[in-house]
Amino acid sequence: MPFEADFNGLPAFEVLSPADQRIPYIFNSPHSGRQYSKNFLASSRLDENSIRRSEDAYVDDLFAHVVPLGAPLLRAHFPRAYLDVNREPYELDPKMFDGRLPVYANSRSIRVAGGLGTVARIVSENHEIYRHKLPVEEALSRIEHIYKPYHSTLRRLLAQTHVTFGYSVLIDCHSMPSSVKCQTTDARPDFILGDRYGTSCSSDLTEFACSVLRNMGYSVSRNKPYAGGFITEHYGRPASGLHALQIEINRGLYMDEASHQPSAGFADLFHNLRNFARELTAMPDAALPADSIAAE
Repeated sequence: MPFEADFNGLPAFEVLSPADQRIPYIFNSPHSGRQYSKNFLASSRLDENSIRRSEDAYVDDLFAHVVPLGAPLLRAHFPRAYLDVNREPYELDPKMFDGRLPVYANSRSIRVAGGLGTVARIVSENHEIYRHKLPVEEALSRIEHIYKPYHSTLRRLLAQTHVTFGYSVLIDCHSMPSSVKCQTTDARPDFILGDRYGTSCSSDLTEFACSVLRNMGYSVSRNKPYAGGFITEHYGRPASGLHALQIEINRGLYMDEASHQPSAGFADLFHNLRNFARELTAMPDAALPADSIAAE
């Protein structure tokens, strides 16, 4: 049967492109999609508000200013609860599906065990998404028709940037809950920057990004507890001039986490992130080694 997905009249994802890409940066917002179709909601045991708990709400809006700055922004419209492109393509839990998974599926990853595979079983804090098992063909269709085109688009952006400038910098944009119920530690910092412990991008880039945010008065952590997901790990190859840095923003800075609505802090954060992006993208080229080999 043909694949059908409804994101309320919008494409599954889109690239917001500047008239002329003037800087070797690509910004990516893979988890901010908030188009929940009636069919998807009907398959869920969660209501329209509860299902949004794992959504990086409004992160694409918070970084919209990078487009007039001269950088493309790739953003998802499909929800993370529907499909997570920050996973391997086939991290799937066999207990979720009617039918047998392909032999190449990774059903034993720590993310699958936690319910957060490519097709997630839960939203944050163990809230089960689905009423019933999904046909395995449904999961494979989501991967074939959305996951693969999304990553193909991201690879194209990175390759074009790498060819044009000699290197590319991917900023992978996310948000995180301000606290986690099961933790007894203090509230999370304002930002967490993840570079896979120095393996996905130049350390100079990470350190500079941290310093810019700290100079604005924000608290910043590096790699703990988020060092970067599949996208950062997969696309970050600094020795080849391919740099990838994940940024996690504390949702308490800009939204009401219960209602999922922007708060009074949204405007200030947007302004500060615009200044952050300007400073970051003005970092001297010498700090980001270029490579003559185009991205794969």
